[in-house]
Amino acid sequence: MPSAAVTLPRGFLIMTEVDALAGFVSEARLTDLSVKALDQLKIRVLDTIGVAIAALDAEPIVAIRDLLETLGGQPLATLIGGGKTAPDRAAFFNGALSRYLDYMDSYLASGETCHPSDNLGAVLAAAEMRGASGAEFLTALAVAYQVQIRLSDVAPVRDKGFDHTTQGAYAAAAGVGKALALAPERIANGIAISGTANNALRVTRTGLLSNWKGLAYPNTAMASTFAALLAANGITGPAEVFEGNKGFKQTIAGPFEIDWRRESLEGVMRTIVKKHNAEIHSQSALDAALEIRQTPGFAVDAVRHVRLRTFHVAHQIIGGGEEGDKRLVRTKEDADHSLPYMLAVALLDGEVEPRQYAPERILADDVQKLLRRVTITPDRIFSAAFPGKMPAALDVEMDDGRVLSAVRDDYHGFHTRPFDWTAAREKFDRVTEPSLIRKEQNAIADVIATLEERPITDLTVLLGRVRQLSS
Repeated sequence: MPSAAVTLPRGFLIMTEVDALAGFVSEARLTDLSVKALDQLKIRVLDTIGVAIAALDAEPIVAIRDLLETLGGQPLATLIGGGKTAPDRAAFFNGALSRYLDYMDSYLASGETCHPSDNLGAVLAAAEMRGASGAEFLTALAVAYQVQIRLSDVAPVRDKGFDHTTQGAYAAAAGVGKALALAPERIANGIAISGTANNALRVTRTGLLSNWKGLAYPNTAMASTFAALLAANGITGPAEVFEGNKGFKQTIAGPFEIDWRRESLEGVMRTIVKKHNAEIHSQSALDAALEIRQTPGFAVDAVRHVRLRTFHVAHQIIGGGEEGDKRLVRTKEDADHSLPYMLAVALLDGEVEPRQYAPERILADDVQKLLRRVTITPDRIFSAAFPGKMPAALDVEMDDGRVLSAVRDDYHGFHTRPFDWTAAREKFDRVTEPSLIRKEQNAIADVIATLEERPITDLTVLLGRVRQLSS
């Protein structure tokens, strides 16, 4: 079988960077995870599946499901909510579910933000197709987390105009290759095909936002799954995808180094879980808003102005910086990436949950008027503290001249105060309550809690039994 490595005419073999990455993927074992990291990984699985179930009735999800039913597909992988299809299409659909609400986990690098749980749909489909164990699924998912986290650390692409799904193309293909138990050379070819082919534009998340904001990574997951399956069937990819002439480093990322021989599977410990159903950089600011709302004498109809000082990245992405004016909010996609909207609705409603993104809530006069009274300013000291902290200083000026203030450096779900299983289960129960009865919630959570001791089908069977989509 040809490998992604370069074979010279005289028979000498050059180990390329994708070969080194494939070696790391192939050699990874569940025992490489510490007990704490394994616990956190299972919390990510519970969290991701919970927000996926909660999105079953969303209009774009229903449209995608209708399309998949029209197209068909070999029934090798389960769709959450019932039915089966081809693994690449299952990767897209289940990924779209977990992404739609924008309530999934995140990783904050200094120059990049990504959502490693975006890989779950692809890894789950591949694991089910192969008949893998729960332990093998968890290992493959940990691999995908590690690859995406490390590439985000050393090869950010956001400021170059590319989306974070660009690094995800390598991560998802690595996770799928591991779940399929491919030989190292085939893992390398799958990663090389996927990384070469999937370089997405950042316009996905700038200006007026579309449904594609939540579907860009599912598309990458689908393509990465297909790339790994091509490699499994003998198709080769560019051996020097990273370091070669016109490769990833030269054309997009610039120079970087990762010694995959020294990498662990502990990256999941640096990821964070959302407390509020809102873009990740808003979490600490929303905590501050909810504290102010509880202040004695606070009356939202007497708010004159809202002023937030935050870190540079939050201002740029969701505060009205380089990625567009965030005061024009008409859709769910606009709203969950608008810090003015999220602060306004938090002050009005006392929560930021999926119901805050209903069309009638977004367009209501009270929130539309209040969000225009929000001013967001980047703070140099706060920016220097990011990503180790998520600083936010909120001042709410009232009509009588009082200024109510709250300051936050983190929130419950950040790596300084991570979720434990109890907190993760509370969120899971809350978001799935409209879809699952308590018995069903318990069954899914109990399987995930002991997944390393079970076949992956113990989970996929339950996910396939989740109620069918309703209108």
